Amino acid sequence: QAQLVESGGGLVQPGGSLRLSCAAFGFTLSGYAMHWLRQAPGKGRELIASINSSGRSTNYIESVKGRFTISRDNVKNTIYLQMNNLKSEDTAIYYCRRPGSDEVWGQGTQVTVSS
Repeated sequence: QAQLVESGGGLVQPGGSLRLSCAAFGFTLSGYAMHWLRQAPGKGRELIASINSSGRSTNYIESVKGRFTISRDNVKNTIYLQMNNLKSEDTAIYYCRRPGSDEVWGQGTQVTVSS
């Protein structure tokens, strides 16, 4: 059964950094584009970053451009989200997703940015 497991969330001060990981089990990541999404308190989920299957093409929403970097290691079957210069408005549950008609979601990892 295909499964995604996120890790790396936590509490960080404004201006700090975190790196989230999303490990895939039960399928090979290399054939899929992958997404990171987040859901802030009281808001809907938003797609914040995507990466194609090779890793050569990435996209970001405007609010995280220049601060977040999505990457993948197809050998380790894992994708990452490096988050720098974190702001309070980045506080959310972060999810990875394999998109498509047979989409797969991770369970989410909490990121809290607060002093």
